[in-house]
Amino acid sequence: MGQTIIEKIVSRNVGHDVHPGDIVTVNVDRVMIHDIFIPFVAEKFEEMGFQKLWDPDKVVLIYDHLVPASQVDDTRHFHVGNAFAEKYGMKNVHRSDGICHQLMTEALYVKPGNIVFGTDSHTTTYGCVGAFSSGIGYTEMASILGTGTMWIKVPETIKVVVEGTLPSNVTSKDIILRLIGDLRADGATYQALEFSGDTIENMSVASRMTMSNMAIEAGAKCALFTPDEKTAEYCEIELTEKETSLKGDADARYIREIHYKAEDFVPVLACPSQVDNIHPVSEWEGTPIDQVFIGSCTNGRLEDLQKAASILRGKKVAPFVKLIVTPASRKIYEQALEDGTLAILAEAGAMITHPSCGLCCGRTGGILTDGERVVATNNRNFLGRMGTSKVEIFLASPATAAACAVAGKITVPQIS
Repeated sequence: MGQTIIEKIVSRNVGHDVHPGDIVTVNVDRVMIHDIFIPFVAEKFEEMGFQKLWDPDKVVLIYDHLVPASQVDDTRHFHVGNAFAEKYGMKNVHRSDGICHQLMTEALYVKPGNIVFGTDSHTTTYGCVGAFSSGIGYTEMASILGTGTMWIKVPETIKVVVEGTLPSNVTSKDIILRLIGDLRADGATYQALEFSGDTIENMSVASRMTMSNMAIEAGAKCALFTPDEKTAEYCEIELTEKETSLKGDADARYIREIHYKAEDFVPVLACPSQVDNIHPVSEWEGTPIDQVFIGSCTNGRLEDLQKAASILRGKKVAPFVKLIVTPASRKIYEQALEDGTLAILAEAGAMITHPSCGLCCGRTGGILTDGERVVATNNRNFLGRMGTSKVEIFLASPATAAACAVAGKITVPQIS
């Protein structure tokens, strides 16, 4: 019997074949802790009696949710994190470089075939380069810091195949939102999503990252793409059979297979206030908005900012609409500055902020109040996430978001 990608990764790690449902202890290749959780991880680590980290070089601490601090208690998280890093010899500390999920692959911490855990549910993101990555709590993280191991149950796999050419105004964000709508919020609970098909193969790593990032919104344990030449270039590695063999075998057993024709996709929205409440943008055409947010670990990459700039070039943000743009990392900020993307966005009227999680988690400016409506490119639209519980949050692609910013209302992006 053949194997799925997740089965191959885990089998190689533990040294024997595994099957869905097996409970095994894996050797962890890398972990990520962000600023919100570091005080809890540090306290639990010492409560467990550990005296040292299993491998300081494999631990990455990233300040992103609370940067820059917007509440007094935020600074406590930084002080605790700095003290913990110094005490235990951690060198991989990023204090203002961007969002954790962007940095973990961008800074080359994650490679194909790795097993990675992080204190954030969107740790599924690193599946974009063919790594098994998943979010965990602070108690589990403290245990890994001391032992370097973690027990898991090998998940079953849902195979998702996309074939064909996407319409010009459709992006990978529209694909993953459509899939979440079809699966529902719990439709892939503790299962792996495995993506394939020529549409997927033609995507950039950044576009794949958007999809793996949002896999958790259908309950998935992880989301995986087969490494290819694009992956190798992005990860700065030589592509070998070890990486290319990370693909589902023809006779692998899947719990479900879902097939899409790329030409059938249209721009969609996740409508208030659930991520699986998916509708075509056209159904909400003309609905007035108050704000647009382009950024986050889902859609704050260079290609996302460039897509928005291509729509905003020579235009202005609609009166009384605020457009906030937050690059996902300092590197992306610098690239967008160098190629003129930020200039186009600024000239159109965008407010460009420091790389961080920003408004996605209701921090560092831009929160909204009762009755206001925002179109955002992030990954969650739950009540109260970007302001009061009476704010309506619509999730969309950068193309849709930019078009809405110009129109001052929800509208389908027109791209020739």
